[in-house]
Amino acid sequence: MARRPLPRILSSGSASITRSREFARTATDNATDVLHPLITITRGLRLLAGAGRQKWAATPKDRRGPTLSLVAACVLAFALMPYGGLIALVTVMGAAAWAGRERTPVKTGPDEAETARLRSLYEALVPYFSVADDPGPLFSHGGDWEKAFSGYEFDGDGRLTRLQVTYPAYFTDSEAASRARIERLLHAKSGRGREYHFAWDEEGNQLVMNVLGALPTSIGAQRFVTAPGETVLGFTDGDAVQRTVPVHDGDTTRDAPPVVWRTGARSTEPHLLVVGQPGSGTTTLMRSIALQALQHGDILIVEGSGTGEYACLTGRDGVLSVECGLAGALATLEWAAHETERRLTAANRARQVGHPVPDDIKRPLWILLDRPSVLGHLAAADGRPDPQELLQGPLRHGRAAGVTVVLTDQFDSLDTLGETVRTHCRARVALGHCSREQVESVLGTEPHTTPAADVPPGRGYARLGTGPVLRLQVPATPDPYDEATGEAQRQAVLALLPERQVPVVEAAVPAGAGVPEPVLPRTVTVAVEGMAVTD
Repeated sequence: MARRPLPRILSSGSASITRSREFARTATDNATDVLHPLITITRGLRLLAGAGRQKWAATPKDRRGPTLSLVAACVLAFALMPYGGLIALVTVMGAAAWAGRERTPVKTGPDEAETARLRSLYEALVPYFSVADDPGPLFSHGGDWEKAFSGYEFDGDGRLTRLQVTYPAYFTDSEAASRARIERLLHAKSGRGREYHFAWDEEGNQLVMNVLGALPTSIGAQRFVTAPGETVLGFTDGDAVQRTVPVHDGDTTRDAPPVVWRTGARSTEPHLLVVGQPGSGTTTLMRSIALQALQHGDILIVEGSGTGEYACLTGRDGVLSVECGLAGALATLEWAAHETERRLTAANRARQVGHPVPDDIKRPLWILLDRPSVLGHLAAADGRPDPQELLQGPLRHGRAAGVTVVLTDQFDSLDTLGETVRTHCRARVALGHCSREQVESVLGTEPHTTPAADVPPGRGYARLGTGPVLRLQVPATPDPYDEATGEAQRQAVLALLPERQVPVVEAAVPAGAGVPEPVLPRTVTVAVEGMAVTD
């Protein structure tokens, strides 16, 4: 059968129809642009009229008469005023234009992509928050996710920044393993590469997940506003602590929330243990603590790695000794043990006779030991005692004697730390990129945040005694003698170093000792003379 040709109006007039449609569309757009003010005023008048009707309907009947009288008085006043009608017209038109303006629509709920993400999270949580014999399950496949998610927020890229989950009362939220499974799931489904904080309300069966911002790394070494006996380990989130200190951040001064570690006779965590990975910033933290301790006390530094990271402190006022070798380290720690005993004896005698404690005992003494595991291996190979054994006296009686011990080591050497160190070093810091299990092995509990994807030097977690686990960023305190250190940071560290002092006590080998005593500066001449040397 031959195909019948199209009618003439459909075959030859398609181009003219298309042009007519384009012309009509252009004319409509131009008319809309021209009449846009009129359309806006008309829309505003309609909204004002509707608001007036609602106001009139809500007015009690006994007040409608006075209201009409007031309106009539206003109209009469405008009518009697010169140009009153024009002023009233301009006022009404202006109010109508303002009320009828185009407003950005208020977002009242998630869009399609956000709804799909929330439903995916809901379906993923069903196996963890549901049981087979629940008659009215809150979580079920194909269920209503709006009942379980009572709050949520998204960023500009459509990724979750906050989620509040209501879970059943029979969920075992008191078990760390159960909570960890939920946290890992939400971390994976909400997007990796960010750090999340999880707050469990076991009483109200609520879980709140928040995305945490990165801690600032631009705060460097400086004098912090602290009292004697307070040491700033680093800085954390603003809502984690109830205190701020002014800090210099680049060219500006601002308030930052610090992690403050308190030492002294009334401290519950008199000693500190820092564990990290190579290059995680443990030496930076030790150097920062040393600079702060020199404001009010004396320090002894024992470096097990022998890399000379603390050479800038050698010979400074208040620095009693900086030892890198095994012989000097053992002699220094032996002196520290005798000094602790001497301080305890002198303080006890002064209290018995009612005299004040001598000033040389009041001045704090800090023992900073970096990488004791390396020295322990060297001592075992040489048949000498482990340096940790010489720390038992300062660790057990250091709080009463004004002696503070700070140890740093790496995760692979954590099992070499003695029981005395683990028992008395109740202030803990874990630095570097580490798993939740590694953080728990140091701090005693898992953090309520997911591990960060990109960890700068000095980034980690801190826990003081039985307190909460806090995120931590150590202030940048590099070695000023390192060529890779920037000029601004080098000058900041050098400005905090005390003046150099010439040692006056010569090295000597006491009777019965196999290693020389450390060379101590003038600041401890009284302590050396009062120390009893035993065979």
